[in-house]
Amino acid sequence: MLTLLLAIPALCAVVYAVVPWRRALGWLGTAAAAAVLVLGVVVSVGAVNRPAVTGLSGVLRADALSAFMVVVIGVIAVLATWQSVRYLDHEIARGASTRRHASVYGLLVQGFLATMLLAVLAANLGVLWIAVEATTVVTTFLVGHRRTRTALEASWKYIVICSVGIALAFLGTVLVYLAALHSGVHGQNPLNWTTLVQESHRLNPGVMRLAFSLLVLGYGTKVGLAPMHSWLPDAHSQAPAPVSALMSGVLLSVAFYAVLRFKVIADGALGPDFARTLLVVVGLLSLVVAASLLLTQHDYKRMLAYSSMEHMGLIALGAAAGTPLAIAAVLLHILGHGLAKGVLFLASGEVLLTEGTSEIDRVPALLSRRPVLGGIFGFGLLALLGFPPFSLFVTELNMARAEFQVGLGWAAALSILCMAVIFAALVSHGRRLLLGRGEKEQRQSTARLVAIPLIGGLAGCVFIGISAWPLATLLSAAARIVAL
Repeated sequence: MLTLLLAIPALCAVVYAVVPWRRALGWLGTAAAAAVLVLGVVVSVGAVNRPAVTGLSGVLRADALSAFMVVVIGVIAVLATWQSVRYLDHEIARGASTRRHASVYGLLVQGFLATMLLAVLAANLGVLWIAVEATTVVTTFLVGHRRTRTALEASWKYIVICSVGIALAFLGTVLVYLAALHSGVHGQNPLNWTTLVQESHRLNPGVMRLAFSLLVLGYGTKVGLAPMHSWLPDAHSQAPAPVSALMSGVLLSVAFYAVLRFKVIADGALGPDFARTLLVVVGLLSLVVAASLLLTQHDYKRMLAYSSMEHMGLIALGAAAGTPLAIAAVLLHILGHGLAKGVLFLASGEVLLTEGTSEIDRVPALLSRRPVLGGIFGFGLLALLGFPPFSLFVTELNMARAEFQVGLGWAAALSILCMAVIFAALVSHGRRLLLGRGEKEQRQSTARLVAIPLIGGLAGCVFIGISAWPLATLLSAAARIVAL
């Protein structure tokens, strides 16, 4: 089953490599993403009712936490690959892309999905690092897909900064390996996550402090946490909209999944205080930076990118609390943020296709001129701002509750202050983008191909906000893996 999860996008990528782009080929990518989602649900049911399952001679391992992440990847991948059909058709029609280049895009997207799946299913923390590094290589080409000067600059900035970060994560992983060897954890799998958790109390505390600091800084670069965040707005604003949806909605969370895995080991070796302090620092710093930069944004795609920084900072604070309530809220927040941000980036891509600009002030009265698309964007912003009944309202509330319970009320208060600034900034930008009166002759309809999946994503965000019962058992099992 786990091998099949990786094989589906890999085989789909092979098809894209040998067959020139056509519309039916685009729907093949959507079908592959849907198959990943279905298999993810099947694996999740098994992971809840049984111990972790393994595959590929022990290289792959799925417990409740990794199974949940597979579901998140599958959900956002379905939305992004669905919208990719529209995006590539438009690019080819206006001569901005060839069929061969469109096939390369499809190949890279499927490779992107395969590497993220490998990251969350890896039993060995070295394989996890390799998979995260592979996502960097693949997404570099996707960020530069449009081959404009700004896109190429963004792709270079992305690979340079993220390569520095992933090198720091490599050093942290090596230090964990050395700590394991010196503590007597010998054998063929000294970087096996299960083994390290069981033997974490024997790991050298001094080495583990340095290792976890490097890991948070390294993987935090991929998460978009400050201070290694500067690649994020450039990459997300220049990448094709479906790629931005995958990067913001899934890739950032996959990188944070790596932090959660190492946090369990660090807590066993050092106790909870060290990891908690480190995560609070980077979480609050990310919120402060996001709040300050969102105030002056004029580009709606960069605005959404900085909003991702905010939510990753909130997730870091929730993980710092570390209780079962906090971790369950963190995981549900990952899914809700992925849905809301995926919908918004895909909607922004449609705005860019029809308006020809990403400047907020040059796209006035969107709600009046394109009511369906404007409504989707408006409700997406409400979801992102944490309005009920969207799921982010519930998860932000529960993370704040957990932070107060463990004595981090001061951090929760500071985060709420930053969120208030961000709320004001996003409302101001959204008002300029959406409101106003457009001329009747300027009104345009939105194709069902665009509207249906985006409305479905928002409906999913509402559903898990009202009742997360289909996920409750899975969330509880996943939280127990990470919680203190």
